[in-house]
Amino acid sequence: MGKKRKKTRGKSRLQVVTLCVSTSMVLILLGLVVFTVFTAHNLSDYVKQNLTVRMTLSNEVTDPEGEMLCQQLQTRPYISDLQYFSRDSVLSGLREELGTDPAEFVGENPFAAEIDFQLQADYANTDSLKWISQELQQNAQIAEVEFPENLIDSVNSALKKVGIALLVLAALLLFISFTLINNTIQLSVFSRRFSIHTMKLVGASWSFIRWPFIRQAVGLGLLSGIIALIVLGAGVYFLFQYEPDVYYVITWRVMLFTAIAVVVFGVLITTVCSWLSVNKFLRMKAGELYRF
Repeated sequence: MGKKRKKTRGKSRLQVVTLCVSTSMVLILLGLVVFTVFTAHNLSDYVKQNLTVRMTLSNEVTDPEGEMLCQQLQTRPYISDLQYFSRDSVLSGLREELGTDPAEFVGENPFAAEIDFQLQADYANTDSLKWISQELQQNAQIAEVEFPENLIDSVNSALKKVGIALLVLAALLLFISFTLINNTIQLSVFSRRFSIHTMKLVGASWSFIRWPFIRQAVGLGLLSGIIALIVLGAGVYFLFQYEPDVYYVITWRVMLFTAIAVVVFGVLITTVCSWLSVNKFLRMKAGELYRF
């Protein structure tokens, strides 16, 4: 009798360990998807905010007037950062780039002052840039506004495709993970189906029978979530060691949201699967338990 009990406990522990490992692996995959979605969003904002729009000023604009114009532009809601280049600095830059002095051929500095600015991420699209360009060119001090229209369209199109692909992957992985965890939990509950039926016979309520399974599922979800977070955290740590500049896109918010999503999903899916599995065997009659 004692050997049977030890054997049963050993099997039960092995099932719990197997369920914990399989759930942790699924949560790691789901955590990677969530992490990638949030990181892709930050990467999108980072790319958009680093797109440069160049304004060429009129030749009559002096340096003090150009700096005053910069101060006025900094109040615009669509500008995140800007930099002023005087006529002399533009000439100096081209002199270094070309290896010759263009002013020697013309007799004077032929270039106008320029202002380069970066947009807020929400305004980094072609439609917004068109009305921004029209608004800026109404100022007599601004001769021309240049922005990389084709590059912006390409970036937005690529990011949109990546976002759709990640959403499809997340939905597919969610379905697969639910199916795998549900089947694993069903096998765990299946081994205790006769105990469930015995408790029904002695008059135990469904909630009383269900509670130990739900409690175990919550603990299992928490433990699996913690294991998944440890693995994901180790991966992020090595990523920071390899490329420290990733902190621009991998922020503490990304890591916090990923951690919350992994733990919540781990507890939720194990609890729901356990609830469904126990209810399935609670509805069965005695004869149906022998048909498996």
